[in-house]
Amino acid sequence: MLQRLSVLLVLASMSVFGSSLAAKAETPSTNVSTSAADLVGQPSNTPEKAPTQVAQTQVAQTIDPGRPTRGVSSYIGVAGNIGLGGDSALGDTNFTVISKIGLTNTLSVRPSVVIGDDPVVLVPLTYDLNTRTADAFEDTFAIAPFVGAGVAIETSEDADVGLLLTGGVDVPLSRNFTANATVNAAFLSETDVGLVLGVGYNFNGL
Repeated sequence: MLQRLSVLLVLASMSVFGSSLAAKAETPSTNVSTSAADLVGQPSNTPEKAPTQVAQTQVAQTIDPGRPTRGVSSYIGVAGNIGLGGDSALGDTNFTVISKIGLTNTLSVRPSVVIGDDPVVLVPLTYDLNTRTADAFEDTFAIAPFVGAGVAIETSEDADVGLLLTGGVDVPLSRNFTANATVNAAFLSETDVGLVLGVGYNFNGL
């Protein structure tokens, strides 16, 4: 009886031990994480590439007083005014101080003073056109036309201010000098018209 009981205990022990081994064999060797961090995924340590910057074109010209316009320099000079009509200094033959101050590639201001019995100050804003070539006396030279408008100020006892219309050409002579021919029409008490012929000394920047 004791022998049979011993055999049954041995068999039961072997059965329990075998079941334990089988359970261990069925357990997966790789642990599966169920944490929220593992399910979402770890952030990459690789930095994101910065977006490529798109080149921007200039939409406005920078105002730079004294700069060249269309390749023609700014200048200050002297000239003679040939009066073509009117009762102010602009309408007579007089000495004139001329200037051109470039603002952008196409715009410039051209203050001038016609000196006489009734001096006139002219302040036009001009649009400078593209430089072109012209032939004269079998020579080819560059000319730079311009047109504009502004104010004319008569400084006599009967001071007057009126509209000014202007147009003309600049002719580069050398690195240092530019010739100028301009027609000015000032609408003062009368319409005064003058033709200015002169030479300016070039400069760059104020």
